[in-house]
Amino acid sequence: MSVVETRYEYVILDTENVPFIAGTNMKVIELVLEKMAYGWSPEELHFQHPYLTLGQIYSALAYYWDHQEELDQDIERRLRFVDRVQRAMGSSPLTARLKAKGLI
Repeated sequence: MSVVETRYEYVILDTENVPFIAGTNMKVIELVLEKMAYGWSPEELHFQHPYLTLGQIYSALAYYWDHQEELDQDIERRLRFVDRVQRAMGSSPLTARLKAKGLI
């Protein structure tokens, strides 16, 4: 895989310009989504991903904040894709049973 170094010590871009945390297979956007979804601090992210250093985490978050508009558009694109797939698949039998019982 060809990579391009960035001015962020622990962030690299793959051939499709997707930012990854150097030395891992974790995309910056995955870390950011966990922070957003769970409200995790960098220290909690480190606890959840002990193979990442705090330097890697802070570098990834700095990259996000400096490229927020671009990455937020990518997040929206991914959410729209998931929504389309879910609509195409329809309700699962479990969801139908839970709805019938008024549990969801």
